[in-house]
Amino acid sequence: MASVLPIRPARLVAGAGLALAIAALVALVLWSILSVETAGPSGSASTPDVPHLLRMTLLQAGLTTVLSLFIGTAMAWALNRLDFPGKPLVVATFASAIVTPGMVVAFGLIAVWGRSGWFTSLTGIEVPIFGLGGILAAHVILDAAFAARILLARLDAIPLTRLKTGQSLGLSAWRRFALIDWPALRGTMPGLASIIFLLAFTSFPIVLLLGGGPANQTLEVAIYTAVRLDFNLPGAVQLAMLQMAICSLIILAASAAAPIPSSLGPAGHQTWRDRPGPRLVQAIILALAAIGFAMPLLAVLIDGIGPGLGPLLARPVLWQALGTSLLIGSASALLTLILALGLAAGRAASGATGFRLGVGLPTYAYLAIPAVVLALGFFLLARRLGASPEAVAPAVVILGNSLLALPFAMATLAPPLDAIARSQGRLIRALGLSGRAQFLLVEWPLIGRDIGVVLALSFCFSLGDLGVISLFGTQDFTTLPLLMQRSLSSYRTNDAGSIAAIMLILTVLAFALLPPLFKRLADARA
Repeated sequence: MASVLPIRPARLVAGAGLALAIAALVALVLWSILSVETAGPSGSASTPDVPHLLRMTLLQAGLTTVLSLFIGTAMAWALNRLDFPGKPLVVATFASAIVTPGMVVAFGLIAVWGRSGWFTSLTGIEVPIFGLGGILAAHVILDAAFAARILLARLDAIPLTRLKTGQSLGLSAWRRFALIDWPALRGTMPGLASIIFLLAFTSFPIVLLLGGGPANQTLEVAIYTAVRLDFNLPGAVQLAMLQMAICSLIILAASAAAPIPSSLGPAGHQTWRDRPGPRLVQAIILALAAIGFAMPLLAVLIDGIGPGLGPLLARPVLWQALGTSLLIGSASALLTLILALGLAAGRAASGATGFRLGVGLPTYAYLAIPAVVLALGFFLLARRLGASPEAVAPAVVILGNSLLALPFAMATLAPPLDAIARSQGRLIRALGLSGRAQFLLVEWPLIGRDIGVVLALSFCFSLGDLGVISLFGTQDFTTLPLLMQRSLSSYRTNDAGSIAAIMLILTVLAFALLPPLFKRLADARA
């Protein structure tokens, strides 16, 4: 395989250098955490209730994973079978779930189901939204939609030969699922389950807003509380090490699960049509899913763009937070793109399994070192180096947010760059193209839209992040999520609603504008 690849020593060196730099940074962060653990107690003498925190974190992450996979599978099954006007928009909406800010969804649930929410106002029935139920609802809204989009791609890739065989046998909808659909889905389940579990296990803003008190506190929130409120660094370090150990075990377990092939031939336009009974069930599933996902976001927009928006727009603190969020988000997106392109191009330029693994592995550091733990490491490192946290805050937040988005950016760019190197490698070598010419003439026209997706993903991750900024934010350095959290803490719910609406609009605009823009730029170059 290596012989068909273009010879690109500069890409190999750049990829290896970036991977080593990320690994060194992660090692430095871990060292700063471990060194505090052996330095003895400081600050508050309060001791975290580790068994309760671990029990609660595992419970909500486990339930989120099971519910998200079950609901996501049902949604993917219904979407695969039904054709209806606006289906591409529905699928695209589900695909964007992974970057919808958790704070926005949490606030939307409060707006619909809270004490003064839509449902309570219409029916007089108050739904207990704060606690485990609310946490699960917010997580499932995001993660089930994300799972549905991933699983739908596997169902859409089932070869037509299998479907024609099933139709000739007269399989019912349920028999088709058991004999054709499930074999196509089950290979994806371990990896998808691990991603959903880790996202829920490391969830911060949703638990912070909907937890309802210490009884539902998780490890991530407890780390933030120990550092920001109690200044109990040894306690925070103990929790951080426990969280990293569990996340690492989950990643190793998911990596050890061998995927099961889901297709044996080319896919095409599927024409399977179920009987009226299953079609009714599919329509009900999609209707409930659309209502469950859209209502909180619709509530955010309607309640946020209202009378409370005008007074908020007159406050300088909003414009300061908005400007900071836009600058931080743009810088994080650009840095993420540079890192992902360098790593993915270096990985694609090599056929050596060890090199490819070594280049790709550090990019997934965030899955083992979640946002608050990463922020804690940077915070402790700044203290150890004698730097003021306020002075390094912008650089730390940009770098931290880039590391959060890097796994998803690599998952977007690495496969197409690998495919180009292997399918066009001989032609590139025969033409004697330089690395720059290879990118401009061959790769850029094919991955332009993917680059736009990476920028949108990275910007939205940064826009909605509360984990890193939570330990470095000050009165003079505030982002929209931090301002929203402060507004809720001060019971200024109108302000919080308007901030949530602004964040949601920015998220939609990023995904509506950036991928098509870069696709047009790439097409113009081609």
